Amino acid sequence: MKVDVFNWKREKTGELELSDSVFATEVKEQLFYEVVKAQLASRRAGTHKAKTRSEVSGSTKKLYKQKGTGNARHGSIRAPIYVGGGRAHPPQVQDWSYRPPRQVRIGALKSALSLLQKEGRLVIVDALKLDEIRTKGLIANLASLQVSSSALIVDATDNQNLRMSAANLPKHTVMPPEGVNVYDVLRHDHLVLSQDAAKALEARCLRA
Repeated sequence: MKVDVFNWKREKTGELELSDSVFATEVKEQLFYEVVKAQLASRRAGTHKAKTRSEVSGSTKKLYKQKGTGNARHGSIRAPIYVGGGRAHPPQVQDWSYRPPRQVRIGALKSALSLLQKEGRLVIVDALKLDEIRTKGLIANLASLQVSSSALIVDATDNQNLRMSAANLPKHTVMPPEGVNVYDVLRHDHLVLSQDAAKALEARCLRA
């Protein structure tokens, strides 16, 4: 397939040939659910923790003899029934992360790229270069590209001017081709790629 290539002013400067198996494949929405669920699960901290009766401080001595006092049969001041005692069945530290098979992850990414291309939300720019670090300049360029709502902008890591110009923009995200993932592609309204980034994404998906 061939897609149009624009400059910052959305003037067509040429065409770029891309693989149909990456940017025009069948959209399998069920893969979105599997991969996004795994990504969000992996982001959970899982650091919630409370102490059991064996972990709190306190005497290990039996409070009083088992029989003959008329009191309930207690064996420890650290029991959950006492103030300062441990909790019964408390939350424990755990790891929620899991990793779907590689074919599922790559298939979901291909489907996401194809979906944006099909809906006209994929924009390829010849070069995402900025002369200086200037947020207002980047906002103006994105407005010219008609992607002012929210955009995932993908270019090489050495494009420091672009990355730092977008640092204060809450609706826009800049990342390298190696970091593009299904969750970030789907949560933005547009995907803006440089020519090199588009080819890098294509090569990454075709290696699967």
